[in-house]
Amino acid sequence: MKNPLGALMQQAQKMQEDIKKVQDEIAAMEVQGESGGGLVTIIMNGKRAARKVTIDDSLLAEDKDMLEDLVASAINDAVNKVAKMKKDKLSEVTAGFPMPPGFQMPF
Repeated sequence: MKNPLGALMQQAQKMQEDIKKVQDEIAAMEVQGESGGGLVTIIMNGKRAARKVTIDDSLLAEDKDMLEDLVASAINDAVNKVAKMKKDKLSEVTAGFPMPPGFQMPF
């Protein structure tokens, strides 16, 4: 007779290893957030650390408040893209693993 709890524990351990691998991959990935039709871009890694900010020269003569809003918008765009990337990648790993309804893994 099979041990269902043992099999579940093995599956959980494998999933934990896979999650760690995916988290390392995500940390190394980069996304580009942008605003103003690409006039402001932010390169952010999977740890949500900004790596590079690019501001089109045409904005430097513009209103400071508008520039600040565009930078904030580009950062938010990048953060949202990282969150979606993480969710998509980690859902690939956890697919098929029996989770109770409403259970959220601590990501």
